[in-house]
Amino acid sequence: MTPSTGWALVGAQFGLLAALIILPPGDLWSRGLVTGVLGGALVVAGLLVVVGAGLRLGPSLTPLPIPKDDGELITGGLYRFVRHPIYTGVLAMAAGIVVFQASVAHLVGFAELWGVLTLKALGEERMLSEKYENYREYASRTGRFLPRVTKP
Repeated sequence: MTPSTGWALVGAQFGLLAALIILPPGDLWSRGLVTGVLGGALVVAGLLVVVGAGLRLGPSLTPLPIPKDDGELITGGLYRFVRHPIYTGVLAMAAGIVVFQASVAHLVGFAELWGVLTLKALGEERMLSEKYENYREYASRTGRFLPRVTKP
């Protein structure tokens, strides 16, 4: 992935998030206290995941989906459960907005955001596999955005 492709995906991600925020609400389901509390809880939980995952990355954190030359592979904390917890948090925040806004446009925007984050993750994972010899094993046991369900 080139830096320009990385920046384009970051721009698309933030553009879709902005659209989810400014799109008018719909009437796919009743909007009230329950959707407000559920939507708000998802936004807050997602924000906490983003902040926690970003802090865990420390100096390896970068705005681009391109690993830093001097970065290290982080597999602890939230990264023990998912490979891209920052994207998981972003998706949780977006889901909270969708729950509260109740429109087809929000559902479409959420699906598009998931697609953009998947493209970012695929490119990043390809580079991480090249950089870290144990990345493939880590990826085989860890979900991309959601924890992998395994049999006991």
